[in-house]
Amino acid sequence: MNASLVADTQPQPFRPKSRLGFNTRVSFNDDAGPAQGLRDGIELYKAAERLGYQSGWAYQRHFDHYLSSPLPFFAAAGQHTRHITLGSAVIPMRYQDPILLAEAAGTTDLLIDGRLELAISTGANAAFDAVFGAVDADARTEARRRQARFLAAISGEVLHTVTAPVQGAPKGAELRVTPHSPTLRSRIRQGAASLGSAVQAAELGIGLISGTVQHGHAEGEAFGAYQARIIETYRTTWREKWGTEPQPVAVAASILVGTTAELREKYAAYDLERRTVGIAASRPKGALAPPPPPAGAQISPVFQGTPDQVIEAVFNDPGIAAADEVILFLPPSFGLEENVRLLSDLAKTVAPAFGWSASW
Repeated sequence: MNASLVADTQPQPFRPKSRLGFNTRVSFNDDAGPAQGLRDGIELYKAAERLGYQSGWAYQRHFDHYLSSPLPFFAAAGQHTRHITLGSAVIPMRYQDPILLAEAAGTTDLLIDGRLELAISTGANAAFDAVFGAVDADARTEARRRQARFLAAISGEVLHTVTAPVQGAPKGAELRVTPHSPTLRSRIRQGAASLGSAVQAAELGIGLISGTVQHGHAEGEAFGAYQARIIETYRTTWREKWGTEPQPVAVAASILVGTTAELREKYAAYDLERRTVGIAASRPKGALAPPPPPAGAQISPVFQGTPDQVIEAVFNDPGIAAADEVILFLPPSFGLEENVRLLSDLAKTVAPAFGWSASW
């Protein structure tokens, strides 16, 4: 067994997984083009639903060979599916107009029968500031301001009371986002890469999704061990703040089940590439090379090998053990056929050992 698969900590109690999901970038390459990438993305959601996956998440990335505007895509994919939830992981709030996002989210959620799940973040990319415009506050403060405004808007709160008659609104009119989806706020999550993000999510009363990059860990602390601390911090803070049990926690992870020797060789090569070049691994043809993670950040391991090896490794990872939902992070350069194979092999050979079963 590949020694890199095994976490550095002792095995933790393994929480049964109530839901299984996947995370795709809905990528495209220079040869096939973006239209084909979007169509393949819809086909991926259809295939995942047939396999019984409960959730499908799409990564948002601007100005590159990936999905930049998730909500129109979800509205389209939702017309081809009936059960699977559709979520964006994550939307950086620094670059969103919170009211327009709330309007688009409410519209999309109603169109797909309440299956929208949005993960948002307060991170930022300095390279985007030149396009989206600079702000007076620092990026994280501005992102949190927009996040609060967005949450108020999707909650149906009054955003403004008209003090004098204007075209289209009489005096005293209370302006709220419409159309309003009354349950959407309960399906908002915070993308968490640190303990601070986990505390913030709990205090806001929103869900948590832990991704594949983290920062703020102790020196020498393994990725899974810190992820478990993030999850426990969220749950503890939630109970202290609200006096109830917290929302289920989702964790994205690279779990590549090699059911043939050829696939195991392929996934081992991806593992090596990811450990060598980090988040720049597995880019579609024509995609930009991302900058290295911030100093002190670390990325998640790749769990790859035979089904039995993957099961053992995942059970020994404290972060995945602590989660309620596992989300398969798909390599960005993989095509539709490769991704469907990954989804199928995980669902059929490994996920049942997590306590998971398809719900339709």
